Amino acid sequence: MISPLAHIHPGAKIGENCTIEPFVYIEDNVVIGDNCHIMAHASILSGTRMGNNNKIYHGAVIAATPQDLKFVGEETTAEIGDNNMIRENVTISRGTASKGTTIVGSNNLLMENSHIGHDSIVGSGCIIGNSTKIAGEVTIHDCAILSACVLVHQFSNIGSYVMIQGGSRLNKDVPPYIIVGREPAKYCGLNIIGLRRRGFSNETIKSIHDAYRQIYESDTIVSKAVARIKENGNIIPEVEYILNFIEKISERGIIG
Repeated sequence: MISPLAHIHPGAKIGENCTIEPFVYIEDNVVIGDNCHIMAHASILSGTRMGNNNKIYHGAVIAATPQDLKFVGEETTAEIGDNNMIRENVTISRGTASKGTTIVGSNNLLMENSHIGHDSIVGSGCIIGNSTKIAGEVTIHDCAILSACVLVHQFSNIGSYVMIQGGSRLNKDVPPYIIVGREPAKYCGLNIIGLRRRGFSNETIKSIHDAYRQIYESDTIVSKAVARIKENGNIIPEVEYILNFIEKISERGIIG
């Protein structure tokens, strides 16, 4: 059902079986997939590329103009996957000339008043808490959980299966599988409960835990801890991901 009180540009492409409520604003150069529900007063702006089965709540803004002074009106996009729940007043900026697109994967929950900055990438299965602010060109890997009011610095990387405490301020990269909390934000142990809920075996969790004991609890620098882990051999894929994150993905250095 598409309300006659919604403003939809004739050039917008709307999929089948979509519900568009009164006072929704949809611009030209928009693609919306099937079975989406867009609630009253949401704004779907030029450059939106949205998949199927998404629910967009009241006041959300998709593909907003980037808050970047280098942006000069270039044609860019904001790509949204499938099965996302985007709650009230969420803002997602489209890309800039830097990368050309902002990407939100599938099966994510973006809670009320959160913000995804230009050229950022949010994986799949993530939860972004109320009023959490993601700066530009941030990468959040799959299944990460950021609690309410988290502030993420530009260019940061956040690994998979992390749990970040509400109110944290992140100015360095967060490696996968850990809990982050305190002020300033620090490593607070392994996200054991989250890993068990996601089906990680006890043996895998132990291997991950052993790796982080070397990295954070061995009174040595990170590079030496990584070398020591490699020397021990028998590296499972989850530990390989940790090492790859530290050595190749992280550009700002990992949190302490």
